[in-house]
Amino acid sequence: MSIDIPKITTGVVADSLPALTSSILITGGAGFIGSNFVHHWYENHPSERMIVLDALTYAGNRQNLADIQGKANLRFVKGDICDRALVDKLLAEESISAIVHFAAESHVDRSIVAPDAFIQTNVVGTFTLLEAFRHHWDKQGNPNNYRFLHISTDEVYGSLDPEDPPFTETTPYAPNSPYSASKAGSDHLVRSYHHTYGLPTLITNCSNNYGPYHFPEKLIPLICINILLGKPLPVYGDGLNIRDWLHVWDHCCALDIVIHQGKPGQTYNIGGNNEIKNIDLVQMICKLMDELAPNLPVSPASKLITFVKDRPGHDRRYAINATKIKTELGWEPQQTISTGLRQTVEWYVTHRYWWESILEKLKAD
Repeated sequence: MSIDIPKITTGVVADSLPALTSSILITGGAGFIGSNFVHHWYENHPSERMIVLDALTYAGNRQNLADIQGKANLRFVKGDICDRALVDKLLAEESISAIVHFAAESHVDRSIVAPDAFIQTNVVGTFTLLEAFRHHWDKQGNPNNYRFLHISTDEVYGSLDPEDPPFTETTPYAPNSPYSASKAGSDHLVRSYHHTYGLPTLITNCSNNYGPYHFPEKLIPLICINILLGKPLPVYGDGLNIRDWLHVWDHCCALDIVIHQGKPGQTYNIGGNNEIKNIDLVQMICKLMDELAPNLPVSPASKLITFVKDRPGHDRRYAINATKIKTELGWEPQQTISTGLRQTVEWYVTHRYWWESILEKLKAD
């Protein structure tokens, strides 16, 4: 199940990034963005030790790391970020100098139905990691090369009207769902730990990610899989909601550069420069599937498009202004929506066994 993760090709090359002095702890490293980052880190920093901490809830999948499992510099630990004793133990015994924090509940629809898990994981979990890392950092004499990188979302900024300028790092927070509110709360905690304790924290707020290993309930994999199964393609409301789409490999390259060269205490917005209406995105996927997937149950795939009742509090538009990270750190996305979406659709067509196993597990649960 290997994937070809590209090396950093924008701004700063991997060879010029300073090595971390000890080990890196990656929370949520069996999830979508986390597992892609683990692959990226292994490809670009093969000599550096990684400890992956993941609770393996419904969206975490050990198979996402199958092709690098057992490598000498990779240790996987099944555990909860709210387990302070476990986090303390890992920080000490592995001499952790950096945490890259992906672990989160992230599906808006689930947050509307059951918000309690979002508060526990996203707020309490982030607080637990911050406290553990602060005490670990203090015990080591507050070294200036330690880093706590918190991965957040553009949804904390709320919704944009069509004529509004994209979000910047100074856009006021205005979360509109329990998910985005819980991420906003965790962002504020991370920021406070830098300003109160001097902890070397970094925050990134990214736009919608897409690419390999994306859990089937999210829009792009859901549309891909439903086309392959001949099932309806649900589109909320009028389908005119707009998102900025960022390929997960571009995101991983940006995070690598931020952790090595970002200024502690700063926030960096990471966007894909790919704003597109939901209905147009679905139509693009349909056309790609018609081209790339033989013997579809329903052809053309666009016949399956079904408009459904809009979800509560559905933000109309997100858009990221990524000028700061480009200007200060030299990063910009390499994938267009055309190139990235083609690669992604091909992946779901050729990795049917991956998503079928997930669907079987969901059915059993």
